[in-house]
Amino acid sequence: MAATPPQHPVIRGDALDFYLSQGYYRMHQDLFTCRFLPINDDLYTVHWLRLELVTVHYGPAQRRLLRLNEPFALTIRSFQLTDEYEALYALYRGAIAFDAPETVEAFLLAGAAHNVFSTYIIEVRDKGQLIAAGIFDSGARSLAGIMNFYHPAYRKYSLGKYLMLLKINYARQHQKTYYYPGYLVHGYPKFDYKLFPCLTATQVFDALNGSWLPFDWQTVAAHSAELLTGWLPEDLDEATFG
Repeated sequence: MAATPPQHPVIRGDALDFYLSQGYYRMHQDLFTCRFLPINDDLYTVHWLRLELVTVHYGPAQRRLLRLNEPFALTIRSFQLTDEYEALYALYRGAIAFDAPETVEAFLLAGAAHNVFSTYIIEVRDKGQLIAAGIFDSGARSLAGIMNFYHPAYRKYSLGKYLMLLKINYARQHQKTYYYPGYLVHGYPKFDYKLFPCLTATQVFDALNGSWLPFDWQTVAAHSAELLTGWLPEDLDEATFG
């Protein structure tokens, strides 16, 4: 009698929705959260974001970007790692000025043989050439943007922001409720691009009270001050800042 092959574990869509709603996010094949980010011997506060999709409305900048990139061909498929993705990521990583994992595999799998998330990829092609890729995880009611990368020669097309809009469009077409782009960092504008799609639809997570509030910088500043109260850098082990 033939044995039934074991099923690979997969995080259920409703479970992913729940953890995203609690300020957790994917790292490799795990879920994590954090409230602080040490940068250059300073301690910054982390603020998780999501967009309420029913209230997303694109303005002139978003519509202009969508029109600019209309000539490119799009394909959305279930994610399977390929040499083509790795080659494009290597070009992208060689052109950026910040630290990033060495490979797509290191970013998503970190040596794991099986992906426990329901992961998809958006391919953007120019005359058949892969010029950008956006990877996301799909839950029952949520979509989490995981990584975007693109060919450095196409920088003027703002493909990272374009991929965010494409993920939002896909989420809305599939009746999702929320899009989670990750976090921004108070006082450190490198991550502020995540506000590009629609500021009025963006919510910020209050980690101390476990609730989501409409985004504004005053709210972020107040959350940051609360988080830092009683948690000063000098209280941390110096090794944390390595």
